[in-house]
This record gives sequence, structure tokens and C-alpha cells, in this order.
Amino acid sequence: MDKTQEILLIKYGEIALRGGNRRIYENMLMDAIRKNLANAGFAGLSVYKEQGRFVVVGDGLAGAIPHIACVFGITSICRGVRTSQRTLEGLYDAALEYTKENLGHCATFKVATKRADKNFPGRSDQMSAELGGHLLAHFPHLKVKLEKPDFNLVVEIRNSIYIYSQSTEVAGPGGLPSGSAGKGVLLLSGGIDSPVAGYLAAKRGISLTAVYFHSPPYTSERAKEKVVDIAKQLAFYAGGVKLIVVNFTEIQLFLTDKTPAAKITLLLKRAMLKMADKTAKKEGALALVTGDAVGQVASQTLHSLHAMTGAADLPILRPLVCYDKKDIVSLAQKIGTFDISVRPFDDCCTLFLPKNPETKPKLSIIQNIERRMDELDEMMEKALDGAEVFEF
Repeated sequence: MDKTQEILLIKYGEIALRGGNRRIYENMLMDAIRKNLANAGFAGLSVYKEQGRFVVVGDGLAGAIPHIACVFGITSICRGVRTSQRTLEGLYDAALEYTKENLGHCATFKVATKRADKNFPGRSDQMSAELGGHLLAHFPHLKVKLEKPDFNLVVEIRNSIYIYSQSTEVAGPGGLPSGSAGKGVLLLSGGIDSPVAGYLAAKRGISLTAVYFHSPPYTSERAKEKVVDIAKQLAFYAGGVKLIVVNFTEIQLFLTDKTPAAKITLLLKRAMLKMADKTAKKEGALALVTGDAVGQVASQTLHSLHAMTGAADLPILRPLVCYDKKDIVSLAQKIGTFDISVRPFDDCCTLFLPKNPETKPKLSIIQNIERRMDELDEMMEKALDGAEVFEF
């Protein structure tokens, strides 16, 4: 029997349904995997395509798994072995050797065979039964258990034959490869919601440029550092994030002075959307992304969201629009942004909140107020021209 080789077998989900564009998505996903591995110091690992799978070979496979499992488009990763044997006898011997090394103290087992290569002789169910009998002959203490066995042996017959235990399977995030849906601009604050919105947008294949509005000296450098750290964490999943930090102080003070207190939050948010829209056009982005969730705060009532209409030419995506706060927090904890977001350093929005913000504003009134501020556009352009840019 030839020597088996340790491998990682990577499975992907909905890109398999992309028809004629499938190869494009597969190549983007493979590039994302290779990029993450290289950035994490695993450049010596090789990644190649299989029939409906990707395979990773080389040294340090176990340590590489976390850096692959975060890549959007992947549904799961299995650690197992590959054999070039192309006979039933060779397959059974390889499976027996793998079982000896990985069975441990398991008392029940099941065999599942997936025959993607239809030229390989036999039927999948027949092969599973015969292989199960072969294992029972060598491990008489085992019992077959089809539901929730201790040891679930999987054999995948493709260009090569892959053998692994389902217990080694690590879940991936699913979704689409980074950048496959185009570019978007994320309005990123230091709060809990916007990073989660960015994560969900990136999961649908949107590559992210983030814009953060900073108001020194009313917001400290620690507040900016918090957002920088959030952007770095998002980049771990999104395949990279460009962060643009805009000095918003002059605009914020101007609007606060010229606007009725109850309406200031909406005017500030509309100004941010307008500036994000300008940024998106320069970046070649096709949409804006915000962390709005209906009814969560005064500026996120349906009336308030409607009052944002027209502030941007591009569509505004709101991935969290119907999320419960508990669900947002849970996802923030899962992706590692929550502990950063709850650091006690406020951003510009929280510091300028009115005591009684308007919850049912009229768009026409908001627009009339803006029309009386001729200098606002020039102030926005100046702030954008002086923005600070980070690449992660």
C-alpha cells in the first residue's frame, strides 16, 4: 500500500450553484485561502482544487485551520488523509490504517462513502457496507450505529481518495468569497452594531472600505484606536479592510450651532451618509453599509430611516435592520469585535446626543434646513481631502 498523506479537505457551499460563473468564484475563494495562509506565516502550504473541494497539503496543517475557517465561502474543513490507491482493496487498507490511528476509545461507528468519481467501481452504499464489515473484522468490539456514532468515518472518492472522521470537521462561515459581489463603504463607529453589519456585508462577498468620523478633542485618540482595532478584526474575516478616518469636528460643531437640538442627530447622520457616498464614488464602491436596526434608537425609527432618504445617491444596505440587540451582541462576541466595542471611549455621535431626539421627523423639513447651509458641502470636501487612511 502506498503511504497516505495528511491533508485538509475544504468544502464550500452556495458557490457550487453558480453555474457558468462557478470557476470564477472558486478561484476567488482559493486566492482568499492562500492570502490568509501567507499572512499567517503558512506560505509553505499548498492549496489546489479538487472535484467540488479544495485540498491543503504541507506541514503545520493543524495550526493553519483557524486561518482558513474564517474565510467567507467555506462551509467546513476536515482533517484527514489522501491516498492515490484506486482499488477497493487499497481503499479498505487505507481506511483501516486511518481508523487504527484515530479510533481511540470509540465503541460505535458508521461509514459514509461519497463517490464523486462515478468511474470508480461499485455503489456508495455497497462500499460503505463492505468497508464497515472490513473494520468489524479488525475491531470486533465495535458496534454499528447509524445515528450519532462515536466514530463517523467518511470516504470521498474524487480524483484522489480522501478519508477522514466527521469529528475533525470544523465549521466555516459560509457566504461568498471576499470581493465577489463588488465594493461597499461601511460607516464604522466604535459601537457594537456597525462592525457586525460590516461582517455580514463581507459575508455576502462585499469588499469593505470603512469610514470613521472622528471629532477631536471631543473624542480621544483612544476612541480612534478602538475603531482601528475593530477594522483590523474585520480584516481577519473580510480579506482586508481599508479604513478612512475623517476629522468631523468642524462639521459637527457647525451643525450643532445651526440645527434645532431635537434634529441634530439626523442632520449629523445625513452628513455622514453624504460624505460616505462621496467616498464610495471615489473608491468605485456600489453601496453604503450601516449598522441601523429598526427601532433600536431614536435615529432608527422608520420615520428617521425615511428621513435619511436622498442623503446618498448609492443604495444603503442595512444588514441588521430586523435584528434583535441580543442577536447582534451574540454575533459581535463570536467575531471578536464585542470586547473592543465596549471599551469606554465614546465616538462623536454619543457625545452630541440631545436629551429629547426627534423620533418622527419629516424629510421635507430636514431638507429645508440643509438648503440653508451653503457652506456645508465645502466643509465636507475639505474634511475628506484631509482624511487619514489605513490599510489592513
